[in-house]
Amino acid sequence: MSSSKRYTITAALPYTNGPIHIGHLAGVYVPGDIYARFLRLKGNDVAYICGSDEHGVAIPMRAKKEGVTPQQIIDKYHGIIKQSFEDFGISFDNYSRTSAEIHHETASEFFKKMYEDGEFVEEVSEQLYDAEADQFLADRFVIGTCPKCGFEESYGDQCENCGTSHNATDLINPKSAITGNVPVLKQTKHWFLPLDKHEAFLREWILEGHKSDWKSNVLGQVKSWIDDGLRPRAVTRDLDWGIPVPVEGADGKVLYVWFDAPIGYISSTKEWAAREGKNWEDYWKDENTKLVHFIGKDNIVFHCIIFPSMLKAHGGYILPENVPANEFLNLEGNKLSTSKNWAVWLHEYLEKFPGQQDVLRYTLTANAPENKDNDFTWKDFQAKNNNELVAIFGNFINRVVVLTNKYYNGIIPVPGDYSEVDEDVLEQLKQFPDVIAKSIERYRFREASQELMNLARLGNKYLADEEPWKVIKEDEERVKTIMYVALQIAAALSIVSEPFLPFTSSKLKSILKVDENLSWNDVTEKEALLPEEHQIGKAELLFSKIEDKTIEAQIQKLADTKKANEAANKEVEPQKDTIEFDDFTKMDIRIGTILEAEKVAKTKKLLKLKVDVGIDVRTIVSGIAESFKPEDIVGQQVTVLCNLAPRKIRGVESQGMILMTDAEDGSLAFVEPQQKVQNGGQVC
Repeated sequence: MSSSKRYTITAALPYTNGPIHIGHLAGVYVPGDIYARFLRLKGNDVAYICGSDEHGVAIPMRAKKEGVTPQQIIDKYHGIIKQSFEDFGISFDNYSRTSAEIHHETASEFFKKMYEDGEFVEEVSEQLYDAEADQFLADRFVIGTCPKCGFEESYGDQCENCGTSHNATDLINPKSAITGNVPVLKQTKHWFLPLDKHEAFLREWILEGHKSDWKSNVLGQVKSWIDDGLRPRAVTRDLDWGIPVPVEGADGKVLYVWFDAPIGYISSTKEWAAREGKNWEDYWKDENTKLVHFIGKDNIVFHCIIFPSMLKAHGGYILPENVPANEFLNLEGNKLSTSKNWAVWLHEYLEKFPGQQDVLRYTLTANAPENKDNDFTWKDFQAKNNNELVAIFGNFINRVVVLTNKYYNGIIPVPGDYSEVDEDVLEQLKQFPDVIAKSIERYRFREASQELMNLARLGNKYLADEEPWKVIKEDEERVKTIMYVALQIAAALSIVSEPFLPFTSSKLKSILKVDENLSWNDVTEKEALLPEEHQIGKAELLFSKIEDKTIEAQIQKLADTKKANEAANKEVEPQKDTIEFDDFTKMDIRIGTILEAEKVAKTKKLLKLKVDVGIDVRTIVSGIAESFKPEDIVGQQVTVLCNLAPRKIRGVESQGMILMTDAEDGSLAFVEPQQKVQNGGQVC
């Protein structure tokens, strides 16, 4: 890593039309937080910047769906998201929002400077227009077939199936998301950023200048875009929600959300600097500052092509040193989906697993989708906690603290002469900060988290090999040395674990009463992190075992979600052939009551029922055993087709049919009267 001491770190602005889920955390916010915390521990000047993205068409769409105003939507989700980040320990130096006055001012000034410098192309073009709704259709108001992969539900700006960005007019068979109508093309005036003008610069800056230090997935996507040929991209939109375009002749137009959102990094930095008494320009215009963007792969084009082109065209701004974009995280083998509720929402996780933020942080880091899509499963989450955090990290710390209190009343003993094993362990200990640092500096956070766990393994193995609980009976002086060495490992863990496990680190520092001023480099350079005769506290469990029933409840919750989604997406059977009224009158449909119910032997689906249908009590065989227990449906009123010709089913003569339908969750449901009626009552 360079010798620079100032870093501006940005995390993609979350969109305020819903809460945060684990995919967002794994892809952006946890790796960004690890990086920021690490740099601070190394003594660097760090500004970790983020905020809510509150403009664009999805906000009014969500507001319309919920029957509220766009402002109510952004206030609601901004609050949920901001609180979730705070509760989860994401250490932003500033978390702002694009509805803030300072952002409107910053984005407007940025646009005006580029406009006055002639960096935009003004064009009258044809845009999709919904005549019935009487409005131009912003990208998310258009759905059609992706011109690249053929996905039939692509949005007007990006295909969620293949990730390709495009214009709404590129879609095949576009339809309005407002009315469902086929839109027409209508002329409108907009301002465009001529990306083709910056093509040579981008090719040289990224594909040549950063080919050895940027991730291959980022370089690959950038190269694909550039090789396809860059085209002008609109920076304004016909919309009534957003930042008004600050030039004459732009009534009814706002800055396109992709243009104003990245400027949110700058306005958030301004907000922070004003509060902290700093100069914001040091963090955006000083060549000694290193700018790093943490994003997901769906944002690569905006942060590697469009935003750098904006910064260069504006002039005076630094360009990112790196954009370590991650791939996507799946959930239990399926793609995360906000609309289908196929997600683990952060605020819900914190409710179900209070005090266990670090367990999720560790699992997401250990499974981070750094180079390819990866999968989160609840069973793996449980295993990471029980087999690593509890059995390795927590076990080592607990043994060290318990034995120190047992043998020395919590006072660190004076060591004797080191054995060859002691010296080797202490030498390995001093190497770990550099090993972990190199992984973090290369944005290999999975690798770094495993090196952290290897340090805990070192401590565990040392204690297991040296067995102080046995040696104490024969050589008390030797045990003092063993415990002293083990305590140095524990203290090192309290420091180098902070980027990954901040809550655990804080708790461990409190137990060991570690000097809060100790830095990352002190682990390597300082002779002793915990001096002789230093008093430590009592043992506390850092992690607790997660039981099977807790995990099974989460798996069941997802299973219920999947079932509900399948039911919601189930196609309704088309109408059958038309019948005459006389055909209907031939059916004798009556209300009856189930008197007895039992399973039909050697079958999974069949129940044998005794049903009182008013005119008689008859036997009916029904395939409902997988949805109902026999004892639960005795006394249930049902609707019966009585004059259906009898037929033998598994040796039992069935005299009629119970009418059923599908419930919302996909299970069977009885067709029954709203209130109790007399048996034999006819349905007509």
